[in-house]
Amino acid sequence: MSLPSLTIGPYELSSPFVLAPMAGITDAPFRRICRRFGAGMTTSEMTTADTSLWQTPKSRHRLDLDLDAEPVAVQIAGSEPGQMANAARACVDRGAQIIDINMGCPAKKVCRRAAGSALLQDEKLVADILGAVVEAVAVPVTLKYRTGWDRDHRNAVRIGRIAEDSGIMALAIHGRTREDRYRGEAEYETIARVKENVTIPVIANGDVTTPEKSLEVLRLTNCDGVMIGRGAQGRPWIFRELKKIIDPTAVSTQLGKRELRDIMLGHLSELHRFYGEHTGVRVARKHLTWYCENLENAEEFRHRVVRVASAREQICLTKRYFSGIEDSGTEEEKETGSQSQQEAAL
Repeated sequence: MSLPSLTIGPYELSSPFVLAPMAGITDAPFRRICRRFGAGMTTSEMTTADTSLWQTPKSRHRLDLDLDAEPVAVQIAGSEPGQMANAARACVDRGAQIIDINMGCPAKKVCRRAAGSALLQDEKLVADILGAVVEAVAVPVTLKYRTGWDRDHRNAVRIGRIAEDSGIMALAIHGRTREDRYRGEAEYETIARVKENVTIPVIANGDVTTPEKSLEVLRLTNCDGVMIGRGAQGRPWIFRELKKIIDPTAVSTQLGKRELRDIMLGHLSELHRFYGEHTGVRVARKHLTWYCENLENAEEFRHRVVRVASAREQICLTKRYFSGIEDSGTEEEKETGSQSQQEAAL
C-alpha cells in the first residue's frame, strides 16, 4: 500500500501514523516508548494556557518536553486569545517546534471553562484564538478538534476553512461531536469532507484500535495521516505492527513474551523515575491494566499489581508473572528482549 507523506511546516514526519495527545496518559515516558516503536510524531499532554499554573507538579510534568525528538510538539488549551498567544510563546521559549491547539477535549471540567471542544460553538472566537497564536509564534501551529458540538451542529468543514485561513498548518480531527464524547462510532465521512475542502494536511482520529483499522481509516478519509490514541494504550508496539503490514519485507514484528516483559519493566522503571515513587506507582497502575489485556491468564496478576503501594512490589510482581519465560523463549526472542529492555530504560 502506498502511504501519504505527512509534512507539517518544515517537518517531514518519518511515518503518517502519530500518537494522539491524551491527558494523563501520553506523558514523556510513554511518548518515548511510542517513538521507539515508530510513531511519526508524539505531542505533549494538554497543558493549560494559564502560565500562572505552570509551577504545579502536574504542569511541570506535562511541560517536560522531548527536546531530543524532532519535531517537539506541545498542546495547549484555553479560551482567551491573548492568554493562548502568551502560552504559545512560552512553550516555544522552552523548545517547542510545533504548537497544537486543543479544541477537541470533551471533558466537562474543560468545557465549563469554554475551552476544548466547547469553543466549537463560537466560530468567531475560534478564529480569534487561532489568529492570535499563529501571529505570536514563528513555528507551525496545528489544531485538534471534533466534528462539532453535537450532531445537529456539525461545523467541522467551516472550522477547517477558518483554520486554514488563519494560518494553521495541519488539522487533526476526532470523528465525533463533543456531545458524543466517546460513544458510538467515529464519523469518517465528516473527516473526509474536511479533507476535500482544505489544502493543508488532515490527520484522522477516532476508533483506530488496530493496524488494519489505521489503513482502513486512511482509505475511507483520504487523509494525510492517522492519529492513534486509545489503540496505543497498553500496546505502544502498534506503530511497529503498522510498519510490518505496510512493508511485508520488514523484519518480523511478532511480539514475544520476553519482549513484552522487558517493555513493561522498562516502562515501570521510567514512570517511577519520572514522577517519583509515590506518584509513579499510581500512574503506572492504569498502564499495567492496559498491558494486562495483552497477557494470558493475567487476572490474578492484574488484581495484585494495581493494589501495591511501592515501586519494588510492582517490579517484583511483574517479574514473577513472567518468571517462566526464560525456558520457553527462543534464542531470537531472548536476544530481542534483552535489547528491548536496554532501550526501554533509556
